Amino acid sequence: MANDHYFSATPESPARPRQITVTLAGRTLSLTTAAGVFSPDGVDRGTRVLLGSVPPPAPDGALLDVGCGWGPIAITMGLLSPDATVWGVDVNERVLDLARHNADVAQAPNVSIALPGDVPADLRFRTIWSNPPIRVGKDELHDILTTWLPRLEVDGDAWLVVSKDLGGDSLQRWLHDSLGSSFHVTRATTDKGFRVLRVHRTAE
Repeated sequence: MANDHYFSATPESPARPRQITVTLAGRTLSLTTAAGVFSPDGVDRGTRVLLGSVPPPAPDGALLDVGCGWGPIAITMGLLSPDATVWGVDVNERVLDLARHNADVAQAPNVSIALPGDVPADLRFRTIWSNPPIRVGKDELHDILTTWLPRLEVDGDAWLVVSKDLGGDSLQRWLHDSLGSSFHVTRATTDKGFRVLRVHRTAE
């Protein structure tokens, strides 16, 4: 239906699966996307900026992709850090199925795709990468970030890519004001109209 959004829990529009060829972690892969998901034609510009500018994720421990979509960020983390356990979370049932399928195709068995409530509550993350769903609205976005960013381990890093035109600078200020003194928020880079923000957690 026309009212479907990529952040709808259960898209009602026909899926119309399609095959795309993408390069993730230096590997060329044939993956599947569909209608009713974010960026069905390939890796979007913001995600490309993120993947092209951040340091490698932690080599082990638990890693997280918030708003995983059909899986490009979570799969990249899984391929770069095969000894880590990577979680990709989303609320859209269609993309969860796609991301699981794509992780299998990419031979990334360390990637687990789940609804947010299915991630163990006591799990802490060494690295978080995210192209967060800005268009869900400010209040919902803030709820998402204040749910996951406090679950960084001490000395862990979160890297977020946000369009400057969609509030990247104001989000940086909000994170600085909201997360507390043990979280240090900086702008790591600007590229193609996107801000890449780093959130580093230190000891209390």
